[in-house]
Amino acid sequence: MSTYSISELNKVKRGAKRATYDITTINGILDAGFVGYVSYNYNGKAICIPMAYGRINNKIYVHGSQKNRMLLSLLEAKEAGMTIMHLDALVLARSGFHHSVNYRSATLFTNVINIEDPKEKEAALKCVVDHMIPGRWETLRPMNTKELNSTLVLEMEIRTASAKIRDEGVIDEKSDLDFPVWAGIIPLKQEAKPPVKDALLSKHIETPRHIIDYYEQN
Repeated sequence: MSTYSISELNKVKRGAKRATYDITTINGILDAGFVGYVSYNYNGKAICIPMAYGRINNKIYVHGSQKNRMLLSLLEAKEAGMTIMHLDALVLARSGFHHSVNYRSATLFTNVINIEDPKEKEAALKCVVDHMIPGRWETLRPMNTKELNSTLVLEMEIRTASAKIRDEGVIDEKSDLDFPVWAGIIPLKQEAKPPVKDALLSKHIETPRHIIDYYEQN
């Protein structure tokens, strides 16, 4: 399967020409991000929370406290919706009506289960850490049993998904093209700044290669 099948659940209705259901494209949007916005229902109230995540194939992993109300609500519902979005540019038109943004967004519809096996749990947590900084997990102090037991890890298997992408310039009314106001785009980029050492870090510890690589590449 190279694309997700289109259904009433994942079909993009407004701006459908910008929609894609291509799995490779959607995974690329997921892999370029760190934070997903997860929606859930708590006592009849709709809530949306940003969460760090990792991905292995068609499975997303998130974690938190064993008492985290969002994670517990998702487990009770056994399903979740999650959105990842990257803002790439401000699109400044000649009218307020046509101002927009360039973006890449993906919306996932998933099944949710609790990861209880210690080895699977640790592998999922490694996935989340290495998604943030590749190669980081193997350099860390190993998790102890207390930490592992106090952490709730959810596997969100993607059931279906869709993405929407805008990557173009200003779209103005023809009658506005001669209006004397600047129009164009302002590209935006998330940029890594030079690493800053922890104040309590031993002076003998040098910045590791995987952090330097991340800084230099981003």
